[in-house]
Amino acid sequence: MKIAPSLLSADFARLGEEVRAIDLAGADYIHIDVMDGHFVPNLTIGAPVVRALRPHTAKTLDVHLMVEPVDPLIESFAKAGSDIITVHAEATRHLDRTLQLIKSFGKKAGVALNPATPETVIAYVLDRLDLVLVMSVNPGFGGQDFLPVALDKVRRLRGLVASRPIEIEVDGGVEPKTAAELKEAGADVLVAGSAIFHSADYAANIKALR
Repeated sequence: MKIAPSLLSADFARLGEEVRAIDLAGADYIHIDVMDGHFVPNLTIGAPVVRALRPHTAKTLDVHLMVEPVDPLIESFAKAGSDIITVHAEATRHLDRTLQLIKSFGKKAGVALNPATPETVIAYVLDRLDLVLVMSVNPGFGGQDFLPVALDKVRRLRGLVASRPIEIEVDGGVEPKTAAELKEAGADVLVAGSAIFHSADYAANIKALR
């Protein structure tokens, strides 16, 4: 099980230090939530912050774009140092084209699915995907409670993905209890914010999630 601490719950006044700390604590990915105040009701960071954080870690920068329209921003995030760029299926009319655009910059491509979005929307783009992100909360804010409906969606995705090299990632309300349930359902990567940053012992918090 890979753990991807979400910087949404980190101390924004010292993001570089926070990235180095979770890297040393055993994070597999560094999850960066990008919100535009339009697709979701919150506003966070842009490509310049990703660029500023890139020198602080060699770990995978897992960039989750909660923005609409998304295509005009992909190039800037790719050039800023993102390793995985995940877009919402709900934020683009031409999902196949958007995934091709991500791949054109040599980046891994992911699709995020909101709680009310069925997993079947990715059926015809599976061969363009490296990651599927299941939202287990409604996107836009950290600290929300886990929505159990995500467990069944992960199980169905596991069957849909089959033997393809596509990781199933889950974001929202992840804590040790839900982590165990998600592992059983077939998740590969867990995004966690509050569960990791709520206390200073990041290594212990990551270990608890594993």
